[in-house]
Amino acid sequence: MGQKVNPKGLRLGVIYNWNSRWFFSNKRAYREALKYDLKIRDTLMKKLAFASVTQIDIERAINKITLIIYSVKPGMIIGRGGKGLEDIKRYIAPYLRGSEGKESKLDIKIEPVKKPYLSAYFVGQSIAEKLVRGFPHRSVVHNAMNRVIEATGKGVKIQLGGRIAGAEISRREKYFQGTIPTSTIREEIDYADYPALTKSGYIGIKIWICK
Repeated sequence: MGQKVNPKGLRLGVIYNWNSRWFFSNKRAYREALKYDLKIRDTLMKKLAFASVTQIDIERAINKITLIIYSVKPGMIIGRGGKGLEDIKRYIAPYLRGSEGKESKLDIKIEPVKKPYLSAYFVGQSIAEKLVRGFPHRSVVHNAMNRVIEATGKGVKIQLGGRIAGAEISRREKYFQGTIPTSTIREEIDYADYPALTKSGYIGIKIWICK
């Protein structure tokens, strides 16, 4: 079972909480809120990639939206004099709708990620950046796994898929270090997948980290 489902989805409600937290009895409001949440998350992940954002949580009240942004470099998001927060409000202004369809108040919280190498999304992002720049894939992956173990991770598994190192035929390679009990629900397993667009095409990166 642990090999076939998203490890975070399997642990929702047990270890992990939902990234969007709200409830609407009106089906239309529920549908609209879900659509806007996806657009907000997608927009901010792209716009704030320079600050290594790993997760965005969204909480909705009747006329208030709270964004919780987890970042490795929070100072780069806030900017000088809070200019960065104004930019965020401008990016997501079209998606600020409350349960009544009216524009909602926005509250932004920036949370620092204290151990970035225990975040699967950050590890995937750092591997992808190096693969795009042409670094040897094995040394990049082994270096990332060593950094995870140094950051007190119990185990890490990384899978690459695609035309690795410019090969003519795509293949998959898996790398392990430590222990990854994917079927043990009480174990805190972080998972992420991240695409790397290299000269030969996309290489898919999947990361499992046992915290």
